[in-house]
Amino acid sequence: MPENRRFPPEGLAPSVPISLSVLKDAMEHGTVLEAAATRCDAAHNLTIPLGSIRGLVPHEEVIAPWISGAHRDISVLSKVGKEICFTVKSITSDEKGAPVALLSRKDAQESAMEFFLEHLRPGMVLTCRVTHLAPFGAFLDIGCGIIAMLPIELISVSRLSHSNQRFRVGQKILAAVKSFDRENRRITMSHRELLGTWMENASRFAPGETVRGIVRSVKEYGCFIELAPNLSGLAENREGLAPGDGVSVYIKSIRPERMKVKLQIIEGLGPVTEPPDFQYQITDGQLERWIYSPPNYEKEAVETIFTASGP
Repeated sequence: MPENRRFPPEGLAPSVPISLSVLKDAMEHGTVLEAAATRCDAAHNLTIPLGSIRGLVPHEEVIAPWISGAHRDISVLSKVGKEICFTVKSITSDEKGAPVALLSRKDAQESAMEFFLEHLRPGMVLTCRVTHLAPFGAFLDIGCGIIAMLPIELISVSRLSHSNQRFRVGQKILAAVKSFDRENRRITMSHRELLGTWMENASRFAPGETVRGIVRSVKEYGCFIELAPNLSGLAENREGLAPGDGVSVYIKSIRPERMKVKLQIIEGLGPVTEPPDFQYQITDGQLERWIYSPPNYEKEAVETIFTASGP
């Protein structure tokens, strides 16, 4: 089971009906709860309805100050309409005698980071939620709104020009801790190792088959066609094709010793508008060494070593 199940990404926590007794128990034990913020007032305090109880997250309790961008107003405003984690600091009453729960997202993030500082190690597989996509990679919530970076070159073996070619915002994914700079609280993730080795991916295909693929790059000597996120083949160029186009391809040969798949383009199928589905070969545990290339590969092994220290 992924190592961040105690502090899941926001929006992925199990749904729990919140009552006054649940809030009191959470306050006593420091339990992290989750619910949707529905309002941000002029002072940038967040309101979270908790059944018949009004939850209030003061501005200074919304985001841990060490999180990048925590000082920006948008970092608070953007929480409206979204699920956020929190701990319960106190339960009081308003001027009409109605119960009000004083909540802290900051304290929940501090607890999560304290847990991560103690327990996270390179190679550990975590459940993550995609929060933002950029040309250089994806930003992942690994727990309680703590953001880690997934560089684009670590998303898959198949090369991408933008992270939106693999993910969508809000998507639940798995990723492994690549490195953890504890002093600066900076976490880098990797995703490609979980998608399987060359042989695990190539075993899903056979010479003589015609299958769908996606053009990932066009070079003078041919087109690289993605058959799976961790498997690409080479085909001769065809006029009018561009990266991101779908194609049907005939598989001419599969050569593990050279890690090559030779393809022939049958037909262009137009641009692919949604990220293709992918499946994981690894879903939990801790990786130490991952070898992508087949045992009989003629060149130096293609591998990832998860070291014990940060970058």
